[in-house]
Amino acid sequence: MTYHPKSDFLRIMIERGYLADCTDYQGLDEALSNGMVTAYIGYDATAKSLHVGHLLNVMMLRWLQKTGHRPITLMGGGTTKVGDPSFRADERPLLGPDQIAENIDGMKQVFAKYLEYGEAGNGALMLDNAEWLDGLNYLEFLRDIGRHFSVNRMLSFESVKSRLDREQSLSFLEFNYMILQAYDFLELNRRYDCVLQMGGSDQWGNIVNGIDLTRRVLDHEIFGLTSPLLTTSDGRKMGKSAGGAVWLNSEMLSPYEFWQFWRNTTDADVGRFLRLYTELPLEECERLGALGGAEINEAKVVLANEVTTLCHGADAARAAEATAREVFEKGGAGEDLPTLELAAEDVADGISIVQVLVRAGLAKSGKDAKRLIGENGARMDDRPLDDPGLMLDAAALASPVKLSAGKKRHALVKLA
Repeated sequence: MTYHPKSDFLRIMIERGYLADCTDYQGLDEALSNGMVTAYIGYDATAKSLHVGHLLNVMMLRWLQKTGHRPITLMGGGTTKVGDPSFRADERPLLGPDQIAENIDGMKQVFAKYLEYGEAGNGALMLDNAEWLDGLNYLEFLRDIGRHFSVNRMLSFESVKSRLDREQSLSFLEFNYMILQAYDFLELNRRYDCVLQMGGSDQWGNIVNGIDLTRRVLDHEIFGLTSPLLTTSDGRKMGKSAGGAVWLNSEMLSPYEFWQFWRNTTDADVGRFLRLYTELPLEECERLGALGGAEINEAKVVLANEVTTLCHGADAARAAEATAREVFEKGGAGEDLPTLELAAEDVADGISIVQVLVRAGLAKSGKDAKRLIGENGARMDDRPLDDPGLMLDAAALASPVKLSAGKKRHALVKLA
């Protein structure tokens, strides 16, 4: 990146590694330098929580607000009824209005930790595109908006092209998604003077569509900015762990497990993740990322504490670190560990250790649990487990039992 911006926001985006591409660096920089800019990112309500894969863009909205501009979090109450086909091999399952509303409520809890909402100044706005999409008149929409879209051009977008090249079905419903997303940008510009849409680089085609439509209909100058699609240094998609998605909502993933995900960052990713997911000064991110040997582990603790503090609060971060130190350094069974509570009837006739490993989330299946035991990867109260036929009864669980899978995954098992 050779462009040297005048605005704080664009400078931070470039320096910290948030920026993949921009439709007009100079034009956006001028707008950001000349006053408050309103920008948005859209989120379809496909789950009850955001996950770590969303966190990069949430941090972009946070930096936008910290540098004096106004963020909009646009909930896809309308577009979720269609489903974004981008880079998917099949159609998303369609959700009903009650499930969509429940998902939006869960996602709102996460945004409130990162952004300050309010009408005054640059207070963030939480909007729902169902407000303008639900009441659309189909014929009017086709005539006023549809005529600005070339099917030839839409077929050339990589997200559509890749699906068709693999001869995978693309429904007419899904094909409409990019038109609806473009219309979102038009409506946000018209209603809230929103001039910037941000998103992951896989959204580039959808963002450009919105810019083109808004210029054609309103003749307004607006901008698009994308972030890189992150993978870890070992090639895994950012936000996935052995147990599945890393959720930002504490009801779906405990703060301890969230903290542990960041503590387990590979050495090569520490500096980059500190720049992207914390607000530590750049020099400190570089210093910590350059540490070697055992010292890099303390940098990972800093990373885990900073990210967990933003998402769950300082108390949760301190409790998670204390639990981790007790478990790893002292061989204890920290109270903050994920806990499986078994009812008396569960253990009346004894319960197999294989079943307990699965129910505690330390193995995906009975076969996986047996493999773990066979490879000496499972421990109970820090002693190796070598018998997949072991049965636990009420006496064995009279006090909580600590189970471990490998060196980094632990759970407590106790009677309810």
